Amino acid sequence: MDPYLEGSMGTSIHFAFSAEIVRQLAPKLLPRYLVLPNERLTPVPHVTIEIRDAARRRLVTAIEVLSPTNKSAEGREEYLAKRRRILLSTAHLLEIDLLRHGHRVPMQHELPPSPYFIFLSRVEKRPLTDVWPIALDEPLPAVPVPLLAGDEDVTLHVQEAFAATYDLLGLKFAVDYSKPSERPLKGQAVRFAEQRLRAAGLRA
Repeated sequence: MDPYLEGSMGTSIHFAFSAEIVRQLAPKLLPRYLVLPNERLTPVPHVTIEIRDAARRRLVTAIEVLSPTNKSAEGREEYLAKRRRILLSTAHLLEIDLLRHGHRVPMQHELPPSPYFIFLSRVEKRPLTDVWPIALDEPLPAVPVPLLAGDEDVTLHVQEAFAATYDLLGLKFAVDYSKPSERPLKGQAVRFAEQRLRAAGLRA
């Protein structure tokens, strides 16, 4: 994961990353399921990826790529209300949190001190939640996306989707790696970033 992408480019990355997830999953799920981006307006536009069964159009799985707005102030309250509605429904919920700042989604037990997380709430396992903590120097994982009972999970390769988004948007040209990141790094993250930037020839 690249902590330099957690600043002003966030909205563009959010939309493009969500679209890439749709592109990755749709061919695997058609014709039984539809993978649809659903845009809503909170303080800023936000996209939810909805997997619906094609026959009845009922929501099977919601995929949320969390934005800064989802994690602070009024936007957080709006997101938590929507989240509660999904958790009380018959839909699964997959949440991808690639932001170090802001509040995490509420959990019964304390989360480890990782910068990034993916959470999966399966209907049949609630209130238990599967949690993937992700270190700064780790690739993003491949995670299961649950479907209707009787159908096998489909795999979402999060790192592949993010890398495709990075290349599509030309983010290596959009980010000035010679300067500190917009969202400050601390502790080991500073040393890790310096090492990676020097290795890539982006720092003296």
